[in-house]
Order: sequence, then C-alpha cells, then structure tokens
Amino acid sequence: MPLRQIQFFIDATPPQRLDKALARDVPVAAALSRTRLGRLIESGAVTVDGTTVTDPKAKVAAGADVTIEVEEARESHILPEPIPLDIVFEDAHLIVVNKLAGMVVHPAPGTPTGTLVNALLAHCGDDLSGVGGMKRPGIVHRIDKETSGLLVVAKSDAAHHGLAAQFEAHSVERYYQALVYGVPDANDPRLRGVRGTSFEPGNILKITTQLARHRTDRQRQAVLFDGGRHAVTRARTIERFGTPPALALMECWLETGRTHQIRVHLAHAGHGLVGDPTYGGRRTLARAALPEAAGDAIKAFARQALHAAVLGFDHPVTGEKMRFEAPLPDDMAQLLTVLRSGLT
Repeated sequence: MPLRQIQFFIDATPPQRLDKALARDVPVAAALSRTRLGRLIESGAVTVDGTTVTDPKAKVAAGADVTIEVEEARESHILPEPIPLDIVFEDAHLIVVNKLAGMVVHPAPGTPTGTLVNALLAHCGDDLSGVGGMKRPGIVHRIDKETSGLLVVAKSDAAHHGLAAQFEAHSVERYYQALVYGVPDANDPRLRGVRGTSFEPGNILKITTQLARHRTDRQRQAVLFDGGRHAVTRARTIERFGTPPALALMECWLETGRTHQIRVHLAHAGHGLVGDPTYGGRRTLARAALPEAAGDAIKAFARQALHAAVLGFDHPVTGEKMRFEAPLPDDMAQLLTVLRSGLT
C-alpha cells in the first residue's frame, strides 16, 4: 500500500516521552492523534535521527529529526448510495446534516445499506477523511435511528480530530426536544425519592448516573451507580398537555453523550418518551386526561418523540463559533398541533 512520509523536528524543549513530543510537534496538517501516533510508533513507522523507535515512552532529544510513514487512505468497503440529504451547512472540512427519523447513521449487521454514511459517500465523493487509514466520513457522534435532527460529520482528517476532541471534552452544545409522559416537577415527592435525580434553580431536572449495556438485553442501556460510564442529563419543561397535565414537551441538554442517554435517563426518572418501546414509553393515559383525538395520536406515534434541535461547536479548523437549529420534523410538529388543538 502506498506510504506518505511526514518529516519534522522536535522542539527545543521536548518532553521526555517520544509519544508526547510527537503529539505536540507533529504538523497540524498531518491530523494524527496521540492515540494514532502511539500505534504508529509501536508498528515501527517512526524513525528518530534515522533509527526506528518502537517504544512510545522512549526519550527524545531536542532538535531530533523525525520521520513518520503513514499509509495512504484506502477506499472504503461501504458503497455510496444516492440518498437525498437535508444539508444544513457544508465546507471543505465538515458537513452538518438534519437526519430524518428512520435513518441509521452507520452500516452494521442487519443494516448494510441505506445509512447516512452510504449517502455521505455518494454526496462527498473523494472529499473525505482518511482517519484510521480508510476514506470515509468522519462519524464523531451519532443519534439513534428513530431520533431526528442535527449531526456534524468530518470530511477532513483535521476536522475529524478537532471535532472528536470537543466531544471528548463535552464542550459541544446539544439541545433536544422530547415529548414525555408526565410533567417533572421539583415539588413531586416521588421524584425526590428517585436515586440520581435532583433539581436545579428554574425547575431544571438533573439526572446523574452511570450507564452501561443491559446485562441480558444487549440492545438496551441500563442505569447503574457502580461501574459503567458517567452520564449527566438536564431537562426543563417547555409546555404541558392534558388536564391534569399528562404530557410535557421538554428541552433536554447533554453534559455527556452516551448511547440512548436521554431516553434511558428520562425513563429512569419515570418520564419515558412517547413512542419509545425500548424504555417503556407506551403508557395508558387516563381517559379524561386528553381529548380522544389527542389520545389516539399519542397511541399512533410510531417512534420515540425525540429531536436533536440545536448543535453548537467551534469550527475545528477555523475556530469560528458555529451554532445550528433544526425545526421539529413534520410528525412531531403535527402531534403537537393535535395536542394543542384539544386544549383550546
């Protein structure tokens, strides 16, 4: 496979370890993360002053001449498909897409085609990141198949690494809108007894737990308080529906971004999403809570009522502040219209 060489010199005041020195001094245009650099060192792809070094912890001298050999990105095995995309923003480095509900982000067993990645390969052509040695869109975060809304994808290696760093640092702004059963309230004694839930000023519900794969159902996530990955969700009520209030439209935002986080956290708090069969979102509402048409519309809603409405981040190459908003998709907007019409 063709190789490209990246050559540069170690700064006059290097750290002791080779991997740290490379991470600091490698040209930005090379777009090599510290993790990738460590792998390249161990594979024998790095020479220092003409000598191959395979120990990431090896000492390196100031002014050392470094050469890194990197494989040119090969073509992806995933096939491009001319699937229409709702593109909100695009430049040479990244693309922001408003994903439709029902579209899987990345091919997987059982869903080899028809995904966002298949569509992006067709749309972007050769203008793609080669991170990991494969030409492909740089998927740095995902939203569930049946969740609609905003997603940013890297087209260049530099954008891939820069966006991934922001997601890892939890500095990306992500707001969702969700329709849930019940109305979370700081005065609800039941909620005060749910471990991991609390309220912040402004009646903002905060849910703090660990999340991990369910022990018996690998398609689900489970709330834990020992082990797993730290997860924090905040949510506030935007609108109430029913008499007494039986449903709430909520704005949710993520401090962390774990698989199914909003869905499993709100279900843990006793406020599962309308239309979410995985986490118990299909409830029986009291007959008097909503007009018949509204109750029927809730029962018929065919997916979790969750939409990624706002996405904000620093452009990973230019540093420009970027913020995008996507209106509710037609199915959620129509459901809310039905709910509101029953209250007038």
